Amino acid sequence: MKTIDGITLKRMIISGANNLFNCYPEVDALNVFPVPDGDTGTNMNLTMSSGAKEVQNRNDASIYEIAKAFSKGLLMGARGNSGVILSQIFRGFAKGLEGKDSINAVELAEAFVSGRKVAYNAVMKPVEGTILTVIRESSAALMDVVDSSMNIEKAFEILIKEANASLLRTPELLPVLKEVGVVDSGGTGLIKILDGFMVALKGDIVEKSMATVTSDSSQPKMMTGTDDEEGYCLEFALKLSNNPHEEGKKIFVEKRFDTVIGSHGDLKDVKKEENLVKIHVHTTAPGSILTYAQQYGEFDKVKLEKITKEDKSIFVEKDLPVSSRKKYALIAVAIGDGIEEMFKELRVDIIVSGGQTMNPSAEDFLEAIKKCNADHVFILPNNSNIVMAASQACDIQDDCKAVVIPSKTIPQGLVACMMFNPEADPIENEKEMSNALKTIKSGQVTFAIKDTSIDGVDVKKDQFIGIQGKKIVCCEKSRLKTTEGLIDSMVDESSSIITLILGSDVDSEEEEKLQEYLQEKYLDVELDLRHGNQPVYSYIIGVE
Repeated sequence: MKTIDGITLKRMIISGANNLFNCYPEVDALNVFPVPDGDTGTNMNLTMSSGAKEVQNRNDASIYEIAKAFSKGLLMGARGNSGVILSQIFRGFAKGLEGKDSINAVELAEAFVSGRKVAYNAVMKPVEGTILTVIRESSAALMDVVDSSMNIEKAFEILIKEANASLLRTPELLPVLKEVGVVDSGGTGLIKILDGFMVALKGDIVEKSMATVTSDSSQPKMMTGTDDEEGYCLEFALKLSNNPHEEGKKIFVEKRFDTVIGSHGDLKDVKKEENLVKIHVHTTAPGSILTYAQQYGEFDKVKLEKITKEDKSIFVEKDLPVSSRKKYALIAVAIGDGIEEMFKELRVDIIVSGGQTMNPSAEDFLEAIKKCNADHVFILPNNSNIVMAASQACDIQDDCKAVVIPSKTIPQGLVACMMFNPEADPIENEKEMSNALKTIKSGQVTFAIKDTSIDGVDVKKDQFIGIQGKKIVCCEKSRLKTTEGLIDSMVDESSSIITLILGSDVDSEEEEKLQEYLQEKYLDVELDLRHGNQPVYSYIIGVE
């Protein structure tokens, strides 16, 4: 075909989103760090799903209107650095289509070049060997050869061919990829989307392998909920695995689990009682939900009933009283009731649930900012993979003056909160809180999910690893020895305080042994031991 319009782009978007959904575990597996929460694929999938949801019920023939709606959905749903960059690529893509009802191959190439420019501008320090490189090199290669006589399918063949070639070169540009022996995960996710686009251009559509997707010839529709269709009432009780990495199961993270289940239907109720999770959901895809849930444990009970439109309840939302507007508010990202309480003690108004294991979306931050009802809002992401989504939310909101304090760890977020002064002016607070981030070293201990060699350390699957910043410091069979070794590498003669935040899997015997070790070895250093109850990371460490 020589041109494409909004109807065709809509089919491409849904096909691309479904293809990424089918492949996101593969993308997750490419994450360099051997930790149990590699989530590039998950973040890109949730971001892309948000964009697809925005267009699935639209019937615009204008390609710009579809691209604009898609961009809005991506911006709101963007999670993690990869999701934010993806949203910026298609934000630029939409800008390149402004005012157009349909486009030819040249205009398609120009739109992708526009996407590349916007994405690069959105990143403070662009890193080559990533998704940015893949979109830059592939769009430039297409722009070099495209002409008005070229059909759209041929243009996409060139784009995808060059994107794959660029992806294969990423290890040469980013040494850590070469060291571990993988290509860039974000670039891989982008290619999965483009592959799905190509399938739609050829007249077919990628279907979700774990969901129900239906379409007619002109208006494809992704069916994951039960808003307009008949479906099923699914209730089940799932007994969680006690030793997930030994039993071949995944680590259960409640926020992530609820989000994925909710993306497949209307989540009515979820309850967690010790190691038993009870779910009630209305869905057109019960099989996909059960398949996903079984990754975390085994079923204790399953009940499935057919429902119709007449069975649906009507919910009415009441207007809530609006509290008086205040000068300041703090938002922090955290997971684990102990860590949440630590932030609340430091005057944090709203906790956005998330962290390494579940990156909040830009929309999550927008809702939190609005809920603050304050003139000045400071956001503490407490994770390097959340800073961009928080910043994106600040850029697109107009409710107040919202600023991100770019904390990349929980200890950084805590010391920044300590420097907040409700009597100081906003500029002074931003300066003091940002400067505080440099005063603390951060570390964490978790287990390895695969054998690898990184940062000069040989890592073995199921052993424990000590991480400082983005560097693996040590790897041992013993979690206690790993933690001791990590702290020893972090403490020096200028250290005065060790903050030790214990995860949900640390027992009292190990706690006592570690406390005794530190108190005997570091007589002149104050030890602040707290129970954070966070998942996945047995210890979070701060050294001031």
